[in-house]
Amino acid sequence: MCDTMVALGNSTADGSVIFAKNSDREPNEAHEVVILPAAQHEPGEMVKCTYIEIPQVEQTNAVLLAKPFWIWGSEMGANDKGVVIGNEAVFTKVPYEKSAGLIGMDFIRLALERADTAENALKVIVDLLEKHGQGGNCGYLHTLFYHNSYLIADHSDAWVLETAGRHWAAQRVRDVRSISNGLTIGSEWDLASDSLVEFAVDKGWCQRASDFNFQKCYSDFLFTTFSDSRKRKNCTMDQLMAEKGRITPRMMMALLRSHHTKTSKSWSPGRALTGADVCMHVGVGPIRVSQTTGSVVSHLGVDQGTHWVTATSAPCTGIFKPVWIDSGVPDTGPSPTGKYNPESLWWKHELLHREVLRNYAVRLDAYNLDRDRVESDFLAGVDQNKQGSSEVRQSFSSQCFEIAEQESSEWLAAARNIKIKPQRFYYQMAWRKFNKEADIRL
Repeated sequence: MCDTMVALGNSTADGSVIFAKNSDREPNEAHEVVILPAAQHEPGEMVKCTYIEIPQVEQTNAVLLAKPFWIWGSEMGANDKGVVIGNEAVFTKVPYEKSAGLIGMDFIRLALERADTAENALKVIVDLLEKHGQGGNCGYLHTLFYHNSYLIADHSDAWVLETAGRHWAAQRVRDVRSISNGLTIGSEWDLASDSLVEFAVDKGWCQRASDFNFQKCYSDFLFTTFSDSRKRKNCTMDQLMAEKGRITPRMMMALLRSHHTKTSKSWSPGRALTGADVCMHVGVGPIRVSQTTGSVVSHLGVDQGTHWVTATSAPCTGIFKPVWIDSGVPDTGPSPTGKYNPESLWWKHELLHREVLRNYAVRLDAYNLDRDRVESDFLAGVDQNKQGSSEVRQSFSSQCFEIAEQESSEWLAAARNIKIKPQRFYYQMAWRKFNKEADIRL
């Protein structure tokens, strides 16, 4: 389960486009941020995606990918042309293609590597979708099949693309928009697949073309409902609309940390079996089975886009740090896997994240003001350094990562000095299982 949002220049404080996304995956499904350079390719060359090979193009763009470690593609990313994309799992009445194919995260990377605008990225995705379809297991330890929606943006434009099998509809964003784990396009769209309406009528999902509504006709009720996608989308849209004209990267960071089910200062992620938040925390199951494993906020100007990444899980417990595509990602240690590695940034942060969960309200409250102060310093530093050379920005980005790691180490020590609060039995057992599977000891 994920949430993705965008604000166009008519809705932000500085006239830029700001994009944001949380990637929600399984608790031990480590997330990494990588930058791949632009490249030339030989005629006839093939590219191996997560499951299948497809023909490669002559030239690919430099890309930043925020991705589950085992997947070729990414949950969100950007390219050196200023295009950003995030995807959402959506559940539809169209049968899922369970044989190996392109998965939603593959489409993101392929579009980023091949497109120079948001609209062209949309065209790349739908062309590949209509040719290859979408199929294959998208889960890590647990099998999961779904279709995909996408939020695609550049420095002046944005689109929502929603799919059901090989059928699709797209809407141009006018000001602000968010998507979650459910279809949102109704009876109006700007672009669509040729047989979108006819297919629904033939299936009896509506009686005639005049009755057609993409969301109502194609949505699967059960999974869409229990994903809490409507509540999460309403949460993000309400906040975007309330801040329209004043939206900043900092506001988007706060939005990605939202716990709209939080009702008191003593709230804990372990208290309920249901209820999904924008900042997702895994529960006992079978409903709350994923958590936010990585977060990105992209601040897109006409010239150089700044990408704010956590490169760690649970943004409420971590820090957003700036990176630029032309200056690279600072050293975050070896690429993570599903097992604990004390040298990997993602797993280093898991010690803090999982310790905080043992007395969430008190342990997080012990350092969240420091977290905000550190990010304020980083934001101010970006304003001073973003026009500098790639070497200057690389140096500043590395400093931010180093400071974040130092602060996190201090917060971990402080958290461990705060008494553990007894958790509900089944929640404790779930986390003992996750920790054992990852070989992590608290």
